Amino acid sequence: MTHVLSIAALCLLDDAGRLLLVRKRGTTMFMQPGGKLEPGESAAAAAVRELQEELGLTLPAARLRPLGRWYGPAANEPDTFIDAAVFLCPLEGTPVPAAEIEEIGWLDLAAAGSRTDLAPLLTEFVLPALGARPPPEVTARRAPR
Repeated sequence: MTHVLSIAALCLLDDAGRLLLVRKRGTTMFMQPGGKLEPGESAAAAAVRELQEELGLTLPAARLRPLGRWYGPAANEPDTFIDAAVFLCPLEGTPVPAAEIEEIGWLDLAAAGSRTDLAPLLTEFVLPALGARPPPEVTARRAPR
């Protein structure tokens, strides 16, 4: 049985144009910070909450800019798809891994195609929306409804 998770994710770029990525404890894939919406929570509110919980950064929802909303395979959960609202977010402060985040890193968008440890949401949708080139074998997929 296929599950669908509603999530919010954030794209934070540094002054050099690199994208902040996180890797959750016990996983191998890097992705944008973010997470599941709580019942009754808007995507923007979830993004703000996750930013604080995962990286210790505080930002009002009014500072988020929608980048897109996509549906695709989850990175770390089998038979699971995500309905993801993705926001551009200014980087204000120094991110510090917290909660379930084991590692943070920075992705040079020009070198993104050479990475094999990036989540599908990132490679299939977010990087193209940011103007980066996905690996040649990546194609958009639609989950069964």
